Amino acid sequence: MVSLSEAGNRLTGVAGRIRDVDIALVRERSPIADVIGEHIQLRNAGGGNLKGLCPFHDEKSPSFNVTPERGMYFCFGCSEGGDVITFVEKIEHLPFSEAVERLAQRAGIQLQFEQGGYAPRRDHGERARLIEAHRVAAEFYADKLLGPDAAPGRRFLSERGFERADAETFGVGYAPNEWEALARHLMGRGFTADEIVKGGLAKQGRRGPIDRFRGRLIWPIRDATGDVIGFGARKLLDSDDGPKYLNTPDSPLYKKSQVLYGIDLAKREISKRAQAVIVEGYTDVMACHLAGIPTAVATCGTSFGEEHIKILRRFLLDQAEFRGEVVFTFDGDAAGQKAALRAFADEQKFVTQTYVAIQADGLDPCDLRVKQGDAAVRDLIASREPLFQFAIRSTIARYDLRSNEGKIAALDAAAPIVAAIKDAGLRKRYAIDLDRWLGFMDERFVIQRIGDAARAQQGRPQRAPKAAPLDPSVRVEGELLKLALQRPALLGPRFDALAPETFTAANHVILHKVIVEAGGVAQAKAGGREWLERLMAHAHEEGARALVTRFAVEAIHIEAHAEERYARDMLIAAELMPLDRAIAQLKSRLERLNPVERQQDYNKLFGELVALEGQRRVLRDGAAGS
Repeated sequence: MVSLSEAGNRLTGVAGRIRDVDIALVRERSPIADVIGEHIQLRNAGGGNLKGLCPFHDEKSPSFNVTPERGMYFCFGCSEGGDVITFVEKIEHLPFSEAVERLAQRAGIQLQFEQGGYAPRRDHGERARLIEAHRVAAEFYADKLLGPDAAPGRRFLSERGFERADAETFGVGYAPNEWEALARHLMGRGFTADEIVKGGLAKQGRRGPIDRFRGRLIWPIRDATGDVIGFGARKLLDSDDGPKYLNTPDSPLYKKSQVLYGIDLAKREISKRAQAVIVEGYTDVMACHLAGIPTAVATCGTSFGEEHIKILRRFLLDQAEFRGEVVFTFDGDAAGQKAALRAFADEQKFVTQTYVAIQADGLDPCDLRVKQGDAAVRDLIASREPLFQFAIRSTIARYDLRSNEGKIAALDAAAPIVAAIKDAGLRKRYAIDLDRWLGFMDERFVIQRIGDAARAQQGRPQRAPKAAPLDPSVRVEGELLKLALQRPALLGPRFDALAPETFTAANHVILHKVIVEAGGVAQAKAGGREWLERLMAHAHEEGARALVTRFAVEAIHIEAHAEERYARDMLIAAELMPLDRAIAQLKSRLERLNPVERQQDYNKLFGELVALEGQRRVLRDGAAGS
């Protein structure tokens, strides 16, 4: 039976129609299960059929069926169906003739046309032309990595533990520090200036196309089928005033929200192991794969989002009866924890289990491999923590749990997270855990509070709603930041010496970062408009400018003659907060240890506790004598 698109190919009446015999040969040599399997994970469904998650609509359980024997597919969820050519048309948004050419290229078939001539033709499909241009560009860059000018690039790789064979495996290359090196090469191979610019390989200059990447280390970014569709470029030269990483702009081939670096290498292991590891950069993907974590992928210049989830779910075959796992890795600093909590918002778009793995010393997988070896990278992933647990514990860690006020505030901050868990059984288990972590030992009270949060999320009235008391440590953070913006001279270098982790509330972390990037209060001089303008110039994160405005005008309720003492008290309180948290955690760990059965561990922790208590005493004694 002839498809409508195939009939269209035959009835165009123009030179260059693909011969029917070649179309049949393309079908014969393009096994439908292999072609579709490059885009989604397929499982045996019995009776010679295969099943997977449909790539054409969002679904929780698989309804996309493939029958290899008949070379057909059909989705019982959205009614999409057809043969292998139809699938390529739909998945890659190509007309029939270009889909045939794409499959022919994959199968190594040289197409002939009824009016004579062979493919590839000068005027064949735009996507195929751009794919070929990117393939040639990737070869060009890889070849240039071996030249003398690429020494900084080779040194960059070597310092991060990568050898020449590793660079070849991942196709790493070098973009010459010239205006038109790649553009000249591509035009010499028959590509037009318009094609080069449209593909994002060059920008339009006054005299023609100029290379987008110059003097940078280059990573080719491939789609799931292995085709190069874009590039990521890392700055190497001090004279380069561009961003550290520069990516291909969105183009007919490349959509950053729909691309995962490393998916071409990782997809089969993701399917085999039912695991995907999300890291933050190209070198982290390389480090993980070389360390024995071949399921690692990374986003390309954008946050992990819904389109990335759809890609992974197809390879995980993400459904209840095939439980897999997605592991997010983030830096251990405040920004990394914030990124992990953003990922939590998308957690329940997976059916599979989601985890987070954070290296306590802040090393990313690449640095961890260099400093501690391959085993440390594997241990990092093995130490993963359920994302729900991480989100809850990270939230309550911002509060002083030694006081009832702090516990209540922590409970009310964590309750919406627990309330948002859709699985009722899992929600109850985390409610019980939250009660234990906070030390209430009153499960009914905690569950009731979580129920109030759930009703609030659903727009229903809570029982006896009350505003959560402001945690004392959070109040200190806020007062210090208001002083830093309004009375910076009162704080001086002592404020600038505070560790970033002193600030725990999300808004406070952002605002403190702005102050640091502006040079700290040491740069404030007398403060005033000039200081606020300086802060505004460094307020790059979303919402940061509004925070500068808010904290610059919010009242500080102190008497004029007591400003210096108040500022000193706030600084001392801030310096004590990390110590108090560390002491509370050590005491909690000691309470859970049996001093007889685990005497060595107990003595070690007790020694650490004594040392911290001594630091706190010195600080408090100094405050009392001031």
